[in-house]
Amino acid sequence: MAIATSRREFLRLTGFGSAGIAAAQLGGLGFNVAFAKQRAARRKLEGAHQVASICPYCAVGCGTIIASKDNPRTGTRDIINIEGNADAPHSTGSLCPKGAATFQLAVNDLRVTRVMRRKPFATDWDREELAYDAALDRIAELVSKAREDTFVERDPATGKLINQTTGIFALGGSTNDNEENYLIAKVMRMMGVVRIENQARI
Repeated sequence: MAIATSRREFLRLTGFGSAGIAAAQLGGLGFNVAFAKQRAARRKLEGAHQVASICPYCAVGCGTIIASKDNPRTGTRDIINIEGNADAPHSTGSLCPKGAATFQLAVNDLRVTRVMRRKPFATDWDREELAYDAALDRIAELVSKAREDTFVERDPATGKLINQTTGIFALGGSTNDNEENYLIAKVMRMMGVVRIENQARI
């Protein structure tokens, strides 16, 4: 008589069951499985240079430990791990999801390292690489033009002085740190922008 079973059930009964039995047997022999897991997790940090730092995101400034090792191939010191600092009195080693993923922000092969530009109404990015100075000049030119074209000095209905730029919406990035978002808000308000939001709150 054939017994119908799913692939998930088969894996649970064979693989996970065998692993559980093996772990129970090792524990019965006096082998500390928890210690072995902790030892394996710490092995990559052996010989690493560790420094105390803070999470770059919000104003809480949770404590972190940044571990790095010398890379003999490149001659640089590479970050290998970032985790919460248990000695930090206000965070005691805890990190929010963004803070816990700080390593992926610092070390990521998918991170864009060049200026990417897409012309208006284009469907693809330009193949030609744009220099940083040229990109900054273009951004400044467009922001200045948008402000001049949409700046409202006084309320048309009441004549009250408002000094608003209605054609610009400022959106801070969730990966911007606290200081960067502070500067974004200051610069935008200086130009009269009133629609200011941050991606982290959306």
